Amino acid sequence: MTDTTPATAAAPTRDTAGVIAPPPLIYLGFLILGLALEFFVVRTQGLDMPPSLRWTVVAAFGLAGLAAIAAAALRFRRAGTPAPPWLPTTAFVAQGIYRFTRNPMYLGMTLIYCAIGVAADAPVVFWMLIPLSMTIHYGVVLREERYMAGKFGDAYLDYANRVPRWL
Repeated sequence: MTDTTPATAAAPTRDTAGVIAPPPLIYLGFLILGLALEFFVVRTQGLDMPPSLRWTVVAAFGLAGLAAIAAAALRFRRAGTPAPPWLPTTAFVAQGIYRFTRNPMYLGMTLIYCAIGVAADAPVVFWMLIPLSMTIHYGVVLREERYMAGKFGDAYLDYANRVPRWL
């Protein structure tokens, strides 16, 4: 009796977005790099902000960032789907804060990143926003969007056409 199964089986497909790394680690990596460059290499003159304004900006950005992340996480919990993009998505969330932005968690992380940059009085952290944003855009957001479109089809595409990616 001969075996008629193919010699090579198709590789199983993964039910994830295939992001390059966990987004919080991407933000943390760029933040550490920006702070290290600021304090050990470039040594700028700082942001030149009065302390009262500086700490008001830190509080506003930090609280807004935490609120966006919390609102998004709550929506994911209510939908019964995991928030981390390296886990399979089981539901499509378009309610709550997701009516205004498709990426509230990354928006929140960006606001917190900026709050820390202001708190540290480190302009180089803001210079790192360009490569950070490109990394998040190409390595995370576009991959998530392809995954969501493939998984949820027209419902996701209609949503993506209606709701802005960031603001």
